Amino acid sequence: MTASGRPAGDRADTGPAWCHWDGDTLTLRLRVQPRARQDSFDTPLGDALRVRLQAPPVDGKANSCLVAFLAKAFGVPKQRVTIIGGERSRNKVLRIVAPSRLPSSIPAP
Repeated sequence: MTASGRPAGDRADTGPAWCHWDGDTLTLRLRVQPRARQDSFDTPLGDALRVRLQAPPVDGKANSCLVAFLAKAFGVPKQRVTIIGGERSRNKVLRIVAPSRLPSSIPAP
């Protein structure tokens, strides 16, 4: 049994490992590729969704570009997109509060 009362190994959601909903908040595990040709979502890579960004990984430019890209893709202000892990890594965990739209690669709650 887990702390939530479900049997061990029983997942509450059956979505991809890189995407988790908690109420209206979406948490994403991303693998970021800087210096790409264009900003875009790509295919999953293991337990992360690949995201390609034009910005270089210098002085936080890729992080700023990532937040702006996700805010636009999910229809939210930048303040609702937060990097909660991996700020200096290509592997990142982000939280998006109350997205108003979902890109086709993101499953609905």
